[in-house]
Amino acid sequence: MKLDRSWVTALVVGVVALTSGGWLLQQGVGSGDSAYQSARLLEEVHRLIAERYVDEIDPSELYQMAIDGMLREIGDPYTSFLDKDDWSDLRLTTTGNYGGLGIRIEAKDGWITVVGVMPNTPAERQGLEIGDRIVEVEGESAEDWTGDQAVQNLRGPKGSKVNIAIARVGVDRPIPFTIERDVIYVEAVTAFAVDNEIGYVRLNNFSRVARAEVKEAIDQLIADGSSSIVFDLRTNPGGLLEEGIAVSDLFLPRGVDVVSTKSRLADQNHTFRAPAPQVYEGIPVVVLVNNWSASAAEIVAGALQDHDRALIIGTNTFGKGSVQTLYGLSGDNHIKVTTAKWYTPSGRSIQKEFDPESAMSGLTAEVVSVTGEPVAIRETEVEREEFQTASGRTVYGGGGIAPDIIVMPDTLSSREQDLSMAVVDAGVSWRNVTFRFGVEWAKDNPGLTRDFKVTSGMRNAFFDYLAAEGVELDRELFDDASSIVDWWLGIEIANAAFGDQARQQRRLVRDTQMDEALRFLRQADSPEELLSLAMAERAAAVENVAQPPEAPPRTATVEAAPATGRAESLPLRRRLATTVRIRR
Repeated sequence: MKLDRSWVTALVVGVVALTSGGWLLQQGVGSGDSAYQSARLLEEVHRLIAERYVDEIDPSELYQMAIDGMLREIGDPYTSFLDKDDWSDLRLTTTGNYGGLGIRIEAKDGWITVVGVMPNTPAERQGLEIGDRIVEVEGESAEDWTGDQAVQNLRGPKGSKVNIAIARVGVDRPIPFTIERDVIYVEAVTAFAVDNEIGYVRLNNFSRVARAEVKEAIDQLIADGSSSIVFDLRTNPGGLLEEGIAVSDLFLPRGVDVVSTKSRLADQNHTFRAPAPQVYEGIPVVVLVNNWSASAAEIVAGALQDHDRALIIGTNTFGKGSVQTLYGLSGDNHIKVTTAKWYTPSGRSIQKEFDPESAMSGLTAEVVSVTGEPVAIRETEVEREEFQTASGRTVYGGGGIAPDIIVMPDTLSSREQDLSMAVVDAGVSWRNVTFRFGVEWAKDNPGLTRDFKVTSGMRNAFFDYLAAEGVELDRELFDDASSIVDWWLGIEIANAAFGDQARQQRRLVRDTQMDEALRFLRQADSPEELLSLAMAERAAAVENVAQPPEAPPRTATVEAAPATGRAESLPLRRRLATTVRIRR
């Protein structure tokens, strides 16, 4: 049988293409390393898919897919494309009031994570918690969403509702929420005197009024007799760079470095210095930070630590240490590109590098803090580079700001966890139900004084209130967990009766990190003495670790908190029950 010569030629060419085409393609692109050839290749793929793919796809959508894929493969959640609508939303966020939930979010390890819940907002009233991961919005999976996508879908007109599902540490299934949006107003500062000598200042975000409000608060505290300050930056997500520098400037001498940016682009390399004389020279300061302190909060903590100006207490910060630059594109589109990284005065990079393929990149926690945050008792062991402060103290790099004194947050006891789980199993939000009870109790008892005590009568009324809400609890369990019940009732009743400042004061009653800050400040009359005391304790702790005592017999229990918190042993099965891993 004769074969048509043209058919044979086509067959041979086809075989050659199949067997060597990939090699030829790689050879052509790789040898010249030509961006032009790569762009041409992309255009050829686009044309073939648009013309030949089995299902018709709009060519403009294919370009958008290419853009989305490119940005996703970079692996940086802060570099994102903004179309016309996204750009409009961004301008609305920065120039006016809008309807929202009252949460601060970050794209972390493939999921939109709640890193802050603003007081007296729909999110807080409904019971969203720090560490919650938004897994669905209106029935659509939110996996791999950027922060901009989340903002676009969560924001909306005041009074409108949004349906979301969240994954929470300690809960083995997604929790649904329907939240009515409201206009969100955020106060930058909460401040009050803890006692006659120590003032407390909490900065919620670095808005345009951050420096002015922090200064006003500290000035008033000093006028009222405070001689030292607890500066609380926990769960502060950051904000404006200039305000971070301006707040640092309150505590640092004129001209010292506050933060620098480093980039492969010459115009992105800058060093920012304190522009004015120090305002609070000689006043001892403890800065509180945690895993949700980010961006400008880390700039302030790092600068004060590197210049030996404040003692840093808490847990390692978030590690948001990159700079985004906004560029205009054609068609009223824009793109945010990470162009540089932040470095502290000692040279530490603030940016924490996340490995999405690592088994530890998911949210892993053995227990839950009293405020709802997931707590990893044993942090992943990493080699941390050593740096020196202005006085020669050792501080550590590796991403985020490592505190001088590590103090884990207070955690729930096993019975308190059982109570919380029982409420969740009944389909009720603990935050929501305590908030509503607090509002009703304050309304029905107008004679409350600011220093009220939670009584057995309040507790019994709350037990009955839970039953009316469909939460049938074992009374023995409820009584065993009375400590957390009393704490939350005190917080919510104080908030309803006297406002957010009273609420914050009540929250600090059960706060191991605050307790340590007060302990150090009560022993120190100067910043130098404060750091000296802390470094002596740290050195003693290191020596004790180097020469550990004889180990006790091994049992199947783990500590729910280190010695700095409430130490209560949890059965191993309970620890595993409260461990949730969420991975991409």
